[in-house]
Amino acid sequence: MIIEQRPFHSRNHFQNLYYDMLYFCKCLLGDKRRLNEKKFPNKEKLPDGRKYWLEVKGRHGWKARYIKEVNDNEETVKFYQEIYDETGNLVEVHEKFPLDKGHSKMKGV
Repeated sequence: MIIEQRPFHSRNHFQNLYYDMLYFCKCLLGDKRRLNEKKFPNKEKLPDGRKYWLEVKGRHGWKARYIKEVNDNEETVKFYQEIYDETGNLVEVHEKFPLDKGHSKMKGV
């Protein structure tokens, strides 16, 4: 087996460690993003991250939308569920992360 050697002559030991850590972090970030994109088919770019969501249709015409907001490092910032009635009106929101606040009914419903 041949192992490719990287040139060490132009960098010192600490620079090599730094570049190895950067490469490792980019790999992890890519893995998190791929996993989020696999679980949540819809996405939107936000100024400080991304928003992913998945829609699930219910038996009676209602639908639930599961929304995950992440920062630039793909760390979850907020996760919540929106419930829509059969006409597409937002009926309630259930914020689950960072703090489970339970269901909040929308005004006028």
